[in-house]
Amino acid sequence: MTESNPLAKAEAAAAEAAVNTAAVQVALAAVELAKLSQSQHQAPACQHQAPPASQFDAKKWLVIGGVACVCSLAFALASIAIAIGACCATACLLILRSMWRELRK
Repeated sequence: MTESNPLAKAEAAAAEAAVNTAAVQVALAAVELAKLSQSQHQAPACQHQAPPASQFDAKKWLVIGGVACVCSLAFALASIAIAIGACCATACLLILRSMWRELRK
């Protein structure tokens, strides 16, 4: 019995170690599962770099203002040319109409 007693103790220790190992594995799996579920609920961190804020460039805005002024002046001159042309055409048609009436009499 002295030999079987240490053997029984060894068997009991091995069984207890197996139970402890299984319990530790279950606990570690639960911790990993908790980490995984927590990481799924968190928003992903932004990985890109924001571009640096551009400084105010006065030259750019002066050029834009100049181009806008030139375009508006060109549009105004074109409108005046169209108006003068329309007046001339109207006067010409009125004169031709009056001449036609004189010839028909």
